[in-house]
Amino acid sequence: MTEPEDGRALREALVDTARAMNAAGINVNKSGNVSARCRRGAATGFLITPTGIPYAELAPDELVFIRLQDGTRVGQREPSSEWRFHLDIFRTRGEFNAIVHTHSRAATALAVHGRGIPAFHYMVATAGGNDIRCARYATFGTQDLSDRALEALAGRKACLLAHHGVIACDDSLPGALRLAIEIENLAHTYLLACALGEPPPLSDEEMARVAERFETYGQPR
Repeated sequence: MTEPEDGRALREALVDTARAMNAAGINVNKSGNVSARCRRGAATGFLITPTGIPYAELAPDELVFIRLQDGTRVGQREPSSEWRFHLDIFRTRGEFNAIVHTHSRAATALAVHGRGIPAFHYMVATAGGNDIRCARYATFGTQDLSDRALEALAGRKACLLAHHGVIACDDSLPGALRLAIEIENLAHTYLLACALGEPPPLSDEEMARVAERFETYGQPR
């Protein structure tokens, strides 16, 4: 895979994704962050939203480039406080080109209780397995949080973060955003279903069948 060059088009797409999070209601104000894998000359790395700037005011030139090799940064702004887990995910999961981190309400409500999302609905398989795990709590912006997020993401495209929010990863910015929105929808539906009692789960065998069908879902390319 050849990473796209750090350029205007990618930067604008990343800013658009950050603003789309708020428009979709999965983020508010300056919370959450977005990143995209790319290269800058001979250096491979990723672009990430800066810390503390409202997305409505964010300019493409304010995004920060971080090198995968050593974590050095290029940019006029400080990167998101969560840059560590973006760095570690991109280093260890080569299939991911984009990461969306949100504080969406329903998913965060589950995460406050340390609960993930079980196989109560077949769409849980969009996150890559038969459940969406919740990472153990760690202070935001720390290496501990990154380590626990990687643990919860093993074999998955997404996870919840205890007392915190959601991480959604995909091979593109639109895909990562769609997954983050889907997780919030699943969390909301799960909370509604729990009002009637714990929902009965689908079997591992059925979730495996669903995952197989997802591989050929949609229009042929």
